[in-house]
Amino acid sequence: MTDGITTGGHAVVVGGGLAGITAALALADAGVRVTLLEGRPRLGGLAFSFQRGDLTVDNGQHVYLRCCTAYRWFLDRIEGTALAPLQDRLDVPVLDLAKPEGRRLGRIRRDPLPVPLHLGRSLATYPHLSLAERAAVGRAALALMSLDLADPALDAQNFGTWLAAHGQSPRAVTALWNLVGIATLNAFAEDASLGLAAMVFKTGLLSDPGAADIGWAHVPLGDLHDRLARKALDSAGVRTETRTRVGSVSRDDDGRWSVEVPGETLRADAVVLAVPQGEAHDLLPEGALDDPGRLLDIGTAPILNVHVVYDRPVLSTPFFAALGTPVQWVFDRTESSGLREGQYLALSQSAAHHEIDAPVAQLREKYLPELARLLPRVRGAEVKDFFVTRERTATFAPTPGVGRLRPGTRTKAAGLYLAGAWTATGWPATMESAVRSGVSAADAALSALGRPRPRHLFEVEEAA
Repeated sequence: MTDGITTGGHAVVVGGGLAGITAALALADAGVRVTLLEGRPRLGGLAFSFQRGDLTVDNGQHVYLRCCTAYRWFLDRIEGTALAPLQDRLDVPVLDLAKPEGRRLGRIRRDPLPVPLHLGRSLATYPHLSLAERAAVGRAALALMSLDLADPALDAQNFGTWLAAHGQSPRAVTALWNLVGIATLNAFAEDASLGLAAMVFKTGLLSDPGAADIGWAHVPLGDLHDRLARKALDSAGVRTETRTRVGSVSRDDDGRWSVEVPGETLRADAVVLAVPQGEAHDLLPEGALDDPGRLLDIGTAPILNVHVVYDRPVLSTPFFAALGTPVQWVFDRTESSGLREGQYLALSQSAAHHEIDAPVAQLREKYLPELARLLPRVRGAEVKDFFVTRERTATFAPTPGVGRLRPGTRTKAAGLYLAGAWTATGWPATMESAVRSGVSAADAALSALGRPRPRHLFEVEEAA
């Protein structure tokens, strides 16, 4: 089948994750005819849900922050904001197993004061650090605030080394910097680029008092990133095809593009490749990038999620972080999963290189006792179900030097654009980065097509 040119042109978006959905919606909102192609049977990329008996399970716990203006725009665009609310004010319970029961709880929270005073009381009373360590953290935070995120030299430096040079003890790194960093970067400080780490801490904790307030889906992720996204795409006039693998993307003699799928050739004026970097490398035509091999040099990092269903409630808070234990972050997923009796907890284990392929029995033997140590009510509870989900390539690895490997949205082939959290958004591999990349790809395509940019796309950048 061959598509004719319409007034707004025709764009094909390859990939139905958050980047691809965003690009498709933005293009369609500007009057471009859009076809979205996704190889999986669902939309949402690596932020999705599946059924396990009567449970609706998210493959992994995903959160966002108030400073994630692009993802907040995305939620608003698909009419999902009310289903993924933000905290009124940052508040993170932190349990330290190294301390006696009754003295394990500390909190990271903010006050309604200007930066950096908004975190002053929380830091001054944080029980998991000594008085000297708290003072040193304050000095390091001020040093972070002075870093220029536009300086490319930051990308080549190691965050762990920088922290040590700025007086951070191993305990401070574990109890504060890694506590935040591992959840946002999917890497420990010693493995992370200073540029990306500085971006996370400056933007999330040191830019605006409310920037780090946490939001998360109170419904299954599939309700947002598949059901509501599909509804928004349909309403915008996007043709969405799932279970559709793209075989090749090629430039025609007339300057347009041909996208090969089983049984059909789609002709397009613009193509957005919103797929992981390895797939993008395989689909890129010759000459599209100066050094396409760099895409394959972008490493990946895994996330392991451990799921436990108990016969009774054992946790009274929506989530907590943990110290002195292999457990990192624990979330209550009872209501969103549809569980009617008992409680369902999900453990999110980032940078899980050493455990991502561990047998379920081994993980059960390791993590169930840890939960019993952390939560006294677990000790009398029965485990009704235990299972794991593994994302071996959950994110790109934010290692020093990764910034020079991340390509921009434009390629050297006119009409071909890249999108994905791994592209040069300035953010680590988050839902925010994915949406920002989709906005950038749509913006570049619209400029080339001579189409006016939808006004609402400007709001994302201005808010950021």
